[in-house]
Amino acid sequence: MTRTLLKTTLGAMAAALLATAAFAADTAPGPDSDKQFFPIASYRVGAYAASGVSIWAGMIDYYRYINEVEGGINGVPIVWQECETEWTAEKGIECYERAKNGLNGAPVAAYFPNGAPAAYALSDRAAADKIPLVTLAYGRTEATDGRVFPFNFPVVVTFYSEASALVNYIAEREGGFDKLKGKKIATVYHDSAYGRETLDPLALLAEKYGFENIQIPVPDPGSEQNSQWRQVREEKPDWIFLRTWGVSTPVAIKTAQRFGFPADHIVGDVWASSEDDVIPAGEAAKGYLALTPYPAGTDFEIHKRLKENILDKGKSDLRDPKLFGSVYYNSGLTNALLNVEIVRQAQAKFGNRPITGEEGQWALEHLKLDDVALAKAGFLGLTQNLALSPADHEGGGAVRVQQWDGAKWNLISDWVQADRQTLRPLIDAKSAAYAKENNITPRDVASQ
Repeated sequence: MTRTLLKTTLGAMAAALLATAAFAADTAPGPDSDKQFFPIASYRVGAYAASGVSIWAGMIDYYRYINEVEGGINGVPIVWQECETEWTAEKGIECYERAKNGLNGAPVAAYFPNGAPAAYALSDRAAADKIPLVTLAYGRTEATDGRVFPFNFPVVVTFYSEASALVNYIAEREGGFDKLKGKKIATVYHDSAYGRETLDPLALLAEKYGFENIQIPVPDPGSEQNSQWRQVREEKPDWIFLRTWGVSTPVAIKTAQRFGFPADHIVGDVWASSEDDVIPAGEAAKGYLALTPYPAGTDFEIHKRLKENILDKGKSDLRDPKLFGSVYYNSGLTNALLNVEIVRQAQAKFGNRPITGEEGQWALEHLKLDDVALAKAGFLGLTQNLALSPADHEGGGAVRVQQWDGAKWNLISDWVQADRQTLRPLIDAKSAAYAKENNITPRDVASQ
């Protein structure tokens, strides 16, 4: 899943041409078997270009930093290539097919599809090709179960964990889980597969804690929401969980204000947590809260390193310096960190050389990022601790809460952890149904 944009711009098209030129300089033709290939499934052209420009900038800036400052990943240089997907399944598949066999001999350790349509379309292909498919804060929640999905990794936070973290945060604000009983939590959600993803976990959590679970769908594209917020006013919920995206998010925030619901009791989900979600809403967004696994800001150590070594030297892929540290840019940094750490983890077992897809899959199933590792990389506070296993392909399950003050995001919480133990039976049931439907025999991972 990615965030939306209202229209394509000529600037985005120019950025696409610049990206192609930049890639040509970074990956000159010739044998690259001593290098690691990181394909970038981008969308610099099309309806989602504006958000993508900052994401790819974060990724490329970090890859450049690893090459130029750290000398590669344990001495192995990174090469990368962008492929334009326009955030569609069809072009996403084309980009994957071009990338899966590597670049000039440089192998692929993992593939990040960077979009829900491609992620679902590539699930079986990637497994057949033995290339791990990595989706950060989107994708198949049931792929958390590595017994059924050995090459699919919904890392960091799934939609189920997001719902649980939301409830845990509200409980903290209300003074404890016992205070949730009798409260009303309404979810205003995009009426799509993405929006409906949290229906089951919220129903389970409502039963566990005794809050009233109100679900209010918003038809795509969500540009008119009077009836939904009229229902909110009638229901009088204590909190709103806003699971919209694109144009429907600022529309929701502005309409909420017109119907008298306070912004500081609306909590947006991961895909309603960017600057593009609040700036169009103007004053109505002041006080709005949002969950995020990659908070906005430049106070993290990695930003100091990047500013000194990349931005101040004119090497950044970011065209607008004001977007440095934006939610989108920091999303790109987090994605890039994971790509690098997959290779680093694999090298610890297979040697300091380029890593293949099967080796990348092993690395992901043994990936550990604790405070020490994150501090060393400069990501402490920006990225959560992770501990994946063959049975657990999420490995995190936490978010931070940020609040919009009218000009910028401010962090107002530490990591809020989901109750993954409560959620796991739902995930196992969903993955078991998928296995049965597709005649898959789950792996025995007890000894791995």
